[in-house]
Amino acid sequence: MDDLFAELDDGAPQELAAGVVLLRGFVREQASLLLAVAQITQAAPFRQMSTLGGYVMSVEMSNCGALGWIADCHGYRYVAHDPLTGEPWPAMPEAFLALARRAALEAGFANFSPDVCLINRYVPDTKLSMHQDKDEADFSAPIVSVSLGLPAVFVLGGLQRNDPSQRIGLSHGDVLVWGGPARLRYHGVLALKHGNHAQLGACRINLTFRQAA
Repeated sequence: MDDLFAELDDGAPQELAAGVVLLRGFVREQASLLLAVAQITQAAPFRQMSTLGGYVMSVEMSNCGALGWIADCHGYRYVAHDPLTGEPWPAMPEAFLALARRAALEAGFANFSPDVCLINRYVPDTKLSMHQDKDEADFSAPIVSVSLGLPAVFVLGGLQRNDPSQRIGLSHGDVLVWGGPARLRYHGVLALKHGNHAQLGACRINLTFRQAA
């Protein structure tokens, strides 16, 4: 594996591969984002979802936007209502939408209009296995992934599950964008290391913006 724990300038777009752009320290409005996360997850609480095979994911998840991504014994899909509460998912805050659009544009993807924000909560030792984001209606829009809290190691693979992968260190305020030829690359997150973040304590929050419909 290649290691991409870069000594990079904050905010400077770094093309890691065709269609993959890292924006170091791109998020400036962290306090407002964290407040919004708290409000969203009060209405749509974090929960551990199950895979099609019955495996319980270690990462806790919630959603906001017109749709939300869910996983259960029936498969993986987007739905308009939270199955836990029966209510529509909380609306996507304007600050979320503005950040996602600004990051996508900075990475070279214009006209990004996300209708989903998947909110993942990692605690130490939790991880996300290698997978593709392929439940969307089409793959023309990029994925915008925002990191908050404890640092994590993102693993970026290829278009086939067994392709070589590279590791990308992500810190509080970093944004990773992938699309175009990289849109269906496999990716995951290694087990989160123990630590304490000044604002979030012993956890990491990841905001993943997608255009699903």
